[in-house]
Amino acid sequence: MNTRREDRKRAALEKQIDENLRRVYEQDTSEQVPDRFLTLLERLREQD
Repeated sequence: MNTRREDRKRAALEKQIDENLRRVYEQDTSEQVPDRFLTLLERLREQD
């Protein structure tokens, strides 16, 4: 059962990281997060 809890925590953490990255990037520029950053995040998630 710990696996489900860990999966939920991990998903929440990843969502928070995504939101914070978008927030910081959008504060610095008026552009959205570049696709290359989104691709990098996806690759990092796949490695785990």
